[in-house]
Amino acid sequence: MSRLLCRPFGTHGKVHEITPASAGWRYVGFSLWRLRAGESAAEATGGMEAILVMVEGRARFEAAGRDWGEIGDRLDVFEKTPPHCLYLPAGSDWRAVATTDCTIGVCLALGRGGHAARRIGPEGITLTPRGEGSNLRHINNIAMEAEDVADSLLVTEVFTPAGNWSSYPSHRHDEDDFPRITYLEETYYHRLNPAQGFGIQRVYTEDGTLDETMAVRNHDVVLVPRGHHPCGAPHGYEMYYLNVMAGPLRKWRFAPDPAHAWLLPSP
Repeated sequence: MSRLLCRPFGTHGKVHEITPASAGWRYVGFSLWRLRAGESAAEATGGMEAILVMVEGRARFEAAGRDWGEIGDRLDVFEKTPPHCLYLPAGSDWRAVATTDCTIGVCLALGRGGHAARRIGPEGITLTPRGEGSNLRHINNIAMEAEDVADSLLVTEVFTPAGNWSSYPSHRHDEDDFPRITYLEETYYHRLNPAQGFGIQRVYTEDGTLDETMAVRNHDVVLVPRGHHPCGAPHGYEMYYLNVMAGPLRKWRFAPDPAHAWLLPSP
């Protein structure tokens, strides 16, 4: 199995724990909790800032010295309604008690102490189409560059219809050369609808030193340390992914694969 493909530990409790050390990079971490109603999860962010994304279900949160009440709305991620999220700076403790069965994505990056704890969404998050034809997908921007809510984190959700491609035409963000391109490590947390389906993700560099194509299943995570990283949803299976990106600069600038740049709209 590819070292870039992370299968969940199981189906219950903390099923993913990706750290910069385990991924072999410097900035991004990602954890995933799957809880039954009445169960709890608790962690400390340490030197990382966090965005807790209620992928689905509801939970009550205490974090950063505050009671945030119940957070969450959609019971199935494929409802596509805007997510409820919670931003926490480095040095925060948090605890969640599930009020329904729920899935919590913990998006992590090095924190600098520049932002206070706050709720993110659902207000201000609008499902937005991108691309056309078999390249159409729909985006929920949780904390991208336009939203000044984090020190390092860039977080977004993407829904790709069955039979379509996403993160395509192929692009990369693996050089620290702003404004031409930025260095951003990235994780993809995948979901499929129906759940027994699969998707395809390729991670490759133009010189071929990295070229891996993976069949992703429900709840898998793919690591993107460098290179291009398109993914596709087979006929009959809708794809969701939660993206986490971070690097030395909180800017998203990318370069297309020259072989496929002809697919991009004319400037």
